[in-house]
Amino acid sequence: MPAIHCKIEPNLLTVPETYKIRFIPNNKLMTDDIAAEMCAVAPILTPDVAKTAMSAYHQTIQKNMMNGNHVTVDDSLIYTLSFTGRLDNPDDPLPPVAETLHVRIHATANFMKEIHHQARLERVDMTEKLPQINLIENSTLQLDNILSSTDILQLHGDNLDFDPRLGNGECVITGTRSGSAVQSQFGPITDTNIILIPTIPAQDDPWNNEYTLSLSVRYTEHGTLRTSTYRSRLRSPLTVPDMGHPNPPETGILTGNAAAPYVVITGGTVTADERLRIEVLQDLTENWLLFSLLDMLEDGATGEEVVVKENGAYSLPGFADSAVSNLNITVNDYTALWDMLRNDYSGRLVDVLDVKIG
Repeated sequence: MPAIHCKIEPNLLTVPETYKIRFIPNNKLMTDDIAAEMCAVAPILTPDVAKTAMSAYHQTIQKNMMNGNHVTVDDSLIYTLSFTGRLDNPDDPLPPVAETLHVRIHATANFMKEIHHQARLERVDMTEKLPQINLIENSTLQLDNILSSTDILQLHGDNLDFDPRLGNGECVITGTRSGSAVQSQFGPITDTNIILIPTIPAQDDPWNNEYTLSLSVRYTEHGTLRTSTYRSRLRSPLTVPDMGHPNPPETGILTGNAAAPYVVITGGTVTADERLRIEVLQDLTENWLLFSLLDMLEDGATGEEVVVKENGAYSLPGFADSAVSNLNITVNDYTALWDMLRNDYSGRLVDVLDVKIG
């Protein structure tokens, strides 16, 4: 016989602190489930007959409650009525029925005696089981936290397993300014890994390329849907167009959900299309930001760091063998960028840039 699960939780209403015991259901049974179990106990029944019998039972009990009767069913359950409310004088009008009349359902002593005789209790871990995403890796680029609809995304963690065909979980990518998309293109899903080709929702402006990823899993058929959100923000690549032209359009970069970009690319010296990265680091000791260009390999080639202390125009040198000799940027909101780095990115922010000459 399955155990009755209980969870030990702090009782915040007591001083000194004590603990209370909370019932954790193994499953939540609905009418169809009860009808099926009735058929197993009494094979003469069909599911439809069992549901009809349950409906007749409930209507009969309800009718007797409305008639003011006290009902005991097979020395198992007792249905009775009770009142709440206060009258200042005995001849005051009675309160409205909905406010004062209640139905009470109790188990009889014999009914409880059998449950007590058969029941076996088992503690549930005080830590609730949740999906835990520890790392999101762009397997195509072999970089972390880069979100591209043409690349394979791999989620690493614990308690991740669900089946999207059964509807017992879902993965959602949400823009920090706008847009949300339930994911549907999955590869293998296990308890520790999920393979995904992401569907990325559009946001209000092109520089809003910041997203969060949440995973929800229902671990039992009628259990609670449990959700966790990956701790790091994901960022999609940004296109920097027309860099071969004398006056290319400004491209917003290194921004979160703001309606205006914190930093823009205004121009540069570029000889061919190239994908690269731009990094900004927060130096809390010197109280400034460090900007640089990087290639697409972790710990790969790096351009010279440029110190930025305030709003203004700056030129970032390229790295060895890059088609980008330099990129010109303008920092429009140094304070907002500083705050975002500290609050949301642990002091390091990287954008992937697709630099185009035409």
